[in-house]
Amino acid sequence: MADSDLPTRAPTVVPRGRHAPPLEVRLTVQRRRLFEAAATVFARRGFADATAEAISREAGMSKATFYEHFANKEECILALFDEAATECLRQMAVAVEQQAESYPEHLRQGTRAFLRTLAEWPEAAQTLLVEIIGAGPRAAERRDAILDAFAEAIHRDNQEIAPRYGAPRFATRDDAFACVGAIVELASRQLRTGTPADIRELEPVIDRLMLGVLEQAAA
Repeated sequence: MADSDLPTRAPTVVPRGRHAPPLEVRLTVQRRRLFEAAATVFARRGFADATAEAISREAGMSKATFYEHFANKEECILALFDEAATECLRQMAVAVEQQAESYPEHLRQGTRAFLRTLAEWPEAAQTLLVEIIGAGPRAAERRDAILDAFAEAIHRDNQEIAPRYGAPRFATRDDAFACVGAIVELASRQLRTGTPADIRELEPVIDRLMLGVLEQAAA
């Protein structure tokens, strides 16, 4: 994970003078604070109405500091998107490394990690799944690439792990992508509408979705 790992809370004050940390450390702290502030502003206002000034103010920094890290708000949301997506993939990878009693339980480990990450960081999740859609062509390309990476990770894991349990494998890689698309839309709807009340309540729905696709592949 990059230095700007979202789940790491940064100190609110950086020492100055002869006790000041090295420049690299100060920039890392600033970037973390800007990411947290950007996630809040994008979730509150939406990408269209968010501004560099609002993000800077939320972070307790000047606009000049914002522009030291990002050329504009588009660059900011792309960087935040990458951080959020990387953290979700990392949490899922860690979860599925744990031994499971059955293949359905193995799948649930990844699902729980994904939903838990979104639940713990709802504003970053809003950027990852909702606000990025309206952030322009580059953002659309980045979103497509990340969804493809999620699908590849799920497909590869299935091909490697399912045989150990005598479980079915996806008929094609597109089957894995179809599951990812459905999962993302379910999570996006929850973030936009609050249905269900807790995003982690989607776990059994996602379980049925993925197991159903796999059962059809084995039929």
